[in-house]
Amino acid sequence: MELEHAGKMEISQIKVTPDTYAPFRLAQGYRVGHLLFISGQTALDDNGQLVGIGDFDIQAQKTFENLQKVLIAGGSSLKNVVKVTILLRDMANFGKIVTLREKYFTAPYPADTILEVSSLFSPNALIEIEAIAVADHAADWKK
Repeated sequence: MELEHAGKMEISQIKVTPDTYAPFRLAQGYRVGHLLFISGQTALDDNGQLVGIGDFDIQAQKTFENLQKVLIAGGSSLKNVVKVTILLRDMANFGKIVTLREKYFTAPYPADTILEVSSLFSPNALIEIEAIAVADHAADWKK
């Protein structure tokens, strides 16, 4: 789906296959001009099943992999993320998030909000990450 805004800014839905979000009636994300707005990503496998039940490290890795997959589908990547919101079920994992930010993002690191929440889409989900990124061709500032 592509829409035109009054200012002729192109807006397009970011799609991945398989789309594990389709049953929930939401988009993986949208590209608006040179910016990508990515829905909260979690540790879902290609069948829509949550992986790593009870294991934060496995869920965090899969969540970052899913975030990267959607970013690539939209013409960007983790290196171009400018803002993330990270939702944790347990703030005791904050130190691990700092390590994961260094592993998956590059300097200058994105702006970040980290929140502890009582629940996510599933009681077994331990992490969710939403992001805003710049498209690859428009991200010369980070090279």
